[in-house]
Order: sequence, then structure tokens, then C-alpha cells
Amino acid sequence: MTTRLDTTFATLKAAGHKALVGYITAGDPDFDTSLTLLRAACDAGLDVLELGIPFSDPTSDGPVIQAAALRALKSGMTVARVLKLVRELRRHTETPIILFSYYNPLLSYGLDRLAKDAASAGADGFLVVDLPPEEAEEFAPALAAVNMPLIRLIAPTTPPGRMRLIAQGAGGFLYVITRTGVTGAGAHALDPAAIRGEVESVRRASGRLPICLGFGIRTADDVRALAPMADGLVVGSALMKIVEEHAGKPDLPQKVASFIRELKQGL
Repeated sequence: MTTRLDTTFATLKAAGHKALVGYITAGDPDFDTSLTLLRAACDAGLDVLELGIPFSDPTSDGPVIQAAALRALKSGMTVARVLKLVRELRRHTETPIILFSYYNPLLSYGLDRLAKDAASAGADGFLVVDLPPEEAEEFAPALAAVNMPLIRLIAPTTPPGRMRLIAQGAGGFLYVITRTGVTGAGAHALDPAAIRGEVESVRRASGRLPICLGFGIRTADDVRALAPMADGLVVGSALMKIVEEHAGKPDLPQKVASFIRELKQGL
């Protein structure tokens, strides 16, 4: 079966365009505000929504997304409420929705139940940061049963043999991390030459799947520089910084939408 993700990447490729994938933490700063800004983000042209399930120990995320997860947890967000958010959002948009999570909350919810509930709500796949291929034998079949892909990550330190192993079990797209360290800008500048070499290695190892680049992509200039190398770009901490700075203000959805339109212009 063709998924929303498949259709989105195929349509963009046919038009000579690249995908803008936006990470937003579910329930930050609260359920109703989150739903409003998610709708605004999709309406502004986001091609794929990466919806973060808040977790107390987000080991791959930098301080901006860590703070967003804490705000969402304090507002009462749970896996069940994230699925409710997906269900409400799906009434408004056909934008593909990837659920970004760590494994602990998913395992606690129940993997078979989660796969069925997520598919019913209208989600289009999962990206589980701390679930390596060797440990995915429980969750991957549950997702396959409801035609939902498991997005896999490849780091700059991943050797070619392991790239092939990761790609074999991946679906939707491959998430190629552009630099070592956690999400967000940090002190590390992006190295386009190194990223280009990494993408070429991943393409040789995988071949078939779209490749999206993420970590440290903050501006339209970053997007413009990296877009020729991949099929899509992921922006997360820069979006969540806007939420952090404008939480509680009536113009929050407009600020998020304006930034997304700026990034799309860079593409």
C-alpha cells in the first residue's frame, strides 16, 4: 500500500522539490495551543510533521527540546494524549505525521496496541531514537501489520556495513544526522563537505529510500546549502525555540508559520 509519506516524497521529487520536515513537541506548551500551532505549521507548507512524544530523559536532544518536553509533560501530555492530538490534527490536514519518541513510553503503552491506535488516529510512522536494529524485533512487526514504517537514523560515525543493516529494516525515509552531538545548534557549525560525503555513503548503502538530513539546521541559508544533497531537511530546535520564546502569546502560531514559510523559500 502507498502511504502518505510515499506520496509526499514522490510528488516532491516529480516537481523537483525537497521536503521540509518539521519537528514539534506534542503538547507544548499545552494541548489546545499545540493543536493550533500544529495546524498553522501544516497550513504554512510543512511537508512532513515530526511530532515529538515528550519524554523525561531525551538523551539525543539538546536543551531547547529538553525544555519543550518538560513543559509538555507538566501540561499533562501522555502517549494517549499525543494520539488524541494526532486524531484532532488529522481532521484538518493530510500532511504525513511521524511520531518521534524514545522506546520507554512506547513499551509502557504496549507495542501492538500502540501500532493499532496510532494507525487509527492517522499517524504515518515512527522514529524511535534509542531503538537499534538489533532490538527492534518486537516493534517492527507490529508496525508492519498496520503498514506503518519505522524511520531509522544514521550517524556520521556509522560505518558502511552498519548503514546497510540499518537501511534494510527502514521505511519511509532515512534520517541522516549531520553532525555528532545532540539536537540544536550548539557550538558546532555544519560541515557541508563532510555531510555530502556521508550522504553519498548512505546512498550507496541504501539506494532506494529518500534521505533527510537533520541536527543543527537552523536557517533558510542552512536549508539552501544542504537541500541539493538530500531529499528533505529536518528542522527542530529552531522551531521549538520560537515556541519557547512566544509561549503564552497570541501570535505564537503566526510566528511558527512565518518561520516555516521562510524555510520553504530557502528550499
